Amino acid sequence: MRTSDTAITLRAMPRWYLTLFTSDALERFGFYGLQAILVLYASAPVSRGGLGLPVTDAATLFGAWIGFMFMLSIFGGWLGDRLLGNRRALVVGCLVGVAGYLCLAVPAGWAAAVGLPLVAVGSAVYKPNHQAMINLMFGGSRGREAGISLMYIATQVSALAAPLLVGYLGERVSWSLAFLVAALVMLTTAIQLRLGAGQFGEVGHRPVRSLTAGERTTVARRIGLAVAVVVAAVLALGLAGLLSVSMAIGLVGVFSVILPIVCYIVVYRNPGLGALDRRRLRAFLAVFLGSTLFWMIIAHAASLLNLFARDHVDRLVLGMEIPASWLQAATPLFILLLAPLIAVVLPALGGRNHVPVKLAIGLILVGAGFLIMSLATVLASSGEKVSPLWLVIVYLTHACGEVIVAAVIISAAAEVLPPGFMGRTLGLMWLFAGLGGGLGSGVVRLAEVIPEPLYYLGLGGVAAVCGLAFALGRRPLANGLTAGLHTPAPHASGDAVKEGSR
Repeated sequence: MRTSDTAITLRAMPRWYLTLFTSDALERFGFYGLQAILVLYASAPVSRGGLGLPVTDAATLFGAWIGFMFMLSIFGGWLGDRLLGNRRALVVGCLVGVAGYLCLAVPAGWAAAVGLPLVAVGSAVYKPNHQAMINLMFGGSRGREAGISLMYIATQVSALAAPLLVGYLGERVSWSLAFLVAALVMLTTAIQLRLGAGQFGEVGHRPVRSLTAGERTTVARRIGLAVAVVVAAVLALGLAGLLSVSMAIGLVGVFSVILPIVCYIVVYRNPGLGALDRRRLRAFLAVFLGSTLFWMIIAHAASLLNLFARDHVDRLVLGMEIPASWLQAATPLFILLLAPLIAVVLPALGGRNHVPVKLAIGLILVGAGFLIMSLATVLASSGEKVSPLWLVIVYLTHACGEVIVAAVIISAAAEVLPPGFMGRTLGLMWLFAGLGGGLGSGVVRLAEVIPEPLYYLGLGGVAAVCGLAFALGRRPLANGLTAGLHTPAPHASGDAVKEGSR
């Protein structure tokens, strides 16, 4: 998408869309900045302001953190649906995120232990409710899909800028300063949303289905009990000397597997759903699981691939060694550059089977990227630093996969269940993405015992095979996803990208 095309499309959008567009770009700045430096900050020596973790723990920390964030998204969606309203939940999520980044700016291990969960909670509350607001404000399906796709592509400008600024500040100046900048940007997001609240009218101001007085009492009691149990467990483990980063990562991995299953069953058995709603939800389980694998592989960019860039890539450019985190900017740059081409090709793909077809393409692309990465690790095994072009090509496959997969999954998830379940459906979508992060935090440890070429070869092969399975099963899956809907689903992300690129 060219800058001029984006400007024209944005001018055609209503003011409320521009408010949500800007807030998403600002909120994502902090997320992508942290994604670019977390593994580097965690593995940096304490003497340089880092956490001093072993390389493997640092790599698994990112997977656990992103898994924890996605894992909480179902509760973030529920918070907007039933308690705060989607609009208020956006501001609450931003303010919690500000507190998290401010904690990370304190150069102490305990501050990072508090700050990382707070940032995860803030994003988990913000993201599903932001997507719910977009879906609620748009009247027609086509407009909604175009808006989602335009926002996803255009906010890659923020994803491009964050690794460059936050990465440079963290690696070359101060980790604390990098986190302070993220906190300032997040605070600006909250202020901007608050000032623009009148543009949304009554949409999202109150919950779609407010809790009754009895339900509020029950929820408060259960939350209080859960908090008490967690605090007691942490204190007991700390006093026993068993509390460690490895244990925390392991617990997140276990819960990231259990929670998606439990929450899916809870939503599936909700009495507010009919037989056809449940049939669509059963079909969408395959999409959830496909996205789990997709995001698990994408998350490697901020963990093992980031460490590979630091240790094995020749980063000398014009006599200056660029920060390793700058290579994280390759994916959003490719997304911005490739949007016009994808806009031409994508609409014709899949027809009414577009959801499984596009998910298949995304999985095959990221699988191919890991097969290429396997070759790069063979070359690096001799001790020689390799060309950055190897990682750039891998990030190119990631970028193509994200453009194709992200918008179609978000848009399709909004149509699975009735509007009153939208926040929870989107939260459930991110919960299964969190399953990918949780599984990834365990999978990356295999790189210690399996030769790196075989590690990437195995994951790439699994992704490619799963992509082929979605392609072969596209018709029955598409029938299940559209059961009971009056009209077949349009060419979701394809039409959206095309419309957004004009």
